[in-house]
Amino acid sequence: MLRKVGVTVLGGLLLIVGVAAILLPGPGLLLMLSGLVVLSREYSWARRHVSPIRRKAMRAASAGVETYWRMALSACSALLLIAAGVVWWINPLIPTLGPFGPRLPFGGWASGLTIAGSGLVASGLLVYSTMKFRAEAQRSRPRVKS
Repeated sequence: MLRKVGVTVLGGLLLIVGVAAILLPGPGLLLMLSGLVVLSREYSWARRHVSPIRRKAMRAASAGVETYWRMALSACSALLLIAAGVVWWINPLIPTLGPFGPRLPFGGWASGLTIAGSGLVASGLLVYSTMKFRAEAQRSRPRVKS
């Protein structure tokens, strides 16, 4: 009983954060997949959804490293997330614009760590995707003798 509650809470939390991360900066599909994998230990409905989400996540990872421009854009996006996390952590004074100011909305170490963490996860996923999908593409190309 306690195990089922723990699986439900952890899996549900990962799933909810994953859905939010699709709209916000972060690895949404990866978090959703993680939540479904955890929930699939106890629930058959979650087991049915693991494969489709895994396929979508792998397609997105593969597409992100198809060209050098996409890889560069992905790397820049990850670095911008890390930089934004540092700024949110510092929580500097900003100009007052309507309801915003004199500090960043939700500024502080918790938000900064979460945003920078998303950038670090995105960097790790970029490295993984590059090693997995670019290496597979190199191996599948026919060799030309010169």
